[in-house]
Amino acid sequence: MNPTVVIPTYNEAENLPKLVIELFKLPLENLSILVIDDKSPDGTGRIAEELRSSYPGRLSVIHRQGKLGLGTAYIRGFRWAIEAGAELIAQMDADFSHTPDKLLEMVEAIDAFDIVLGSRYVPGGSVDDRWALWRKALSAFGNIYARTILRLPISDATGGFKVWRREVLKNMPLARIR
Repeated sequence: MNPTVVIPTYNEAENLPKLVIELFKLPLENLSILVIDDKSPDGTGRIAEELRSSYPGRLSVIHRQGKLGLGTAYIRGFRWAIEAGAELIAQMDADFSHTPDKLLEMVEAIDAFDIVLGSRYVPGGSVDDRWALWRKALSAFGNIYARTILRLPISDATGGFKVWRREVLKNMPLARIR
């Protein structure tokens, strides 16, 4: 199956080691992780390097020269994963807003779909209980705004937990986006 999980980081020193452990506990054959760190001042990049040493050949790190944004981090990670031969490419945040064990269900579902989306705002979905009230409100407002003002017919416009088939990403114009 050869899945790669792309994880952009900025100030995730506390969460990253825990997330990596949880992901590598999953019974996913040939799972690899790519961490893309935007020069986190809290030492996340250094911790990612230590994790790379602990998981040789299974965890890779890209260090960027500053906070360049989540979207460009994912695009960089997608390109890297495609070049590395990943058949499935997952994207998820490092802050545990995405439950790592749900990745198993998503990988199973990809057999029938080209993209599988994890959502907090569908039956069976939920936001992290540890989220502060302001974060829950911001997420809820962002999704209400997207559905009403932008007329997006989706429940979770801010969701970043996805599994893609390699072919889908290969056919997107990622090379033109920096």
